[in-house]
Amino acid sequence: MEEPVDRQPDGRADDHSGAPDWAAVHDACLDATIALAASLTPEQLASAVPATPRWSVHDVLAHAAGVASDVVAGRMDGAPGPAWTARHVAERADRTVADLIEELAATRAAVAAVAAGTDRPAVVWDRSVHLADLHEALGLGVPPDPTWRPLLASAAPGLLARLPLSVACAGRTYGAGGPEVTVDAYELVRALFSRRSRRQVREWAGPTPSDDELDALAVFGPREDDQPRP
Repeated sequence: MEEPVDRQPDGRADDHSGAPDWAAVHDACLDATIALAASLTPEQLASAVPATPRWSVHDVLAHAAGVASDVVAGRMDGAPGPAWTARHVAERADRTVADLIEELAATRAAVAAVAAGTDRPAVVWDRSVHLADLHEALGLGVPPDPTWRPLLASAAPGLLARLPLSVACAGRTYGAGGPEVTVDAYELVRALFSRRSRRQVREWAGPTPSDDELDALAVFGPREDDQPRP
């Protein structure tokens, strides 16, 4: 997980369906992550991940396992800061992919129970965002819808509420009103979770919002480096 800025998604859908089933989203992300991890070559595991440029694919998987184990053990001192996440990677630097998969599987039920008990499931957002990071780093295309689409319903209403645009996305309109723009659902989710650069966000947002208004959309703060797109 990363250090979020003050303005975060409120964890709730803005329709009458209520909050997403975060335990189910967690399980979908975990299943996809484990299946991906089991398929990777040594060269792929050593590949850099542009969204987390100091980490390799193996490092991202190590972080995923570390988050799960720390959540279950209540080892949350320093979370979600950089020292906490770096420890996940350092402690698992010599572990095989099979070891990491075993650790992820062993914590599955306990982490899903934690996710089910909150409307701000940081562990699920972390699972979803990093799965997409891996897909983009490896050129694998958009991850399965159940692993990321629930984040749109949860995050978009709150984060876009003050943006001076009418943002059309996946049959819904978000924002405070203003010029109409259209954005792909996956691209919007990635922008909201700080996986698109300022320039990439500006491509669909257009000239109306200020830089500060666009920067405020990003849960983990704005970024300057362009990210690969599926």
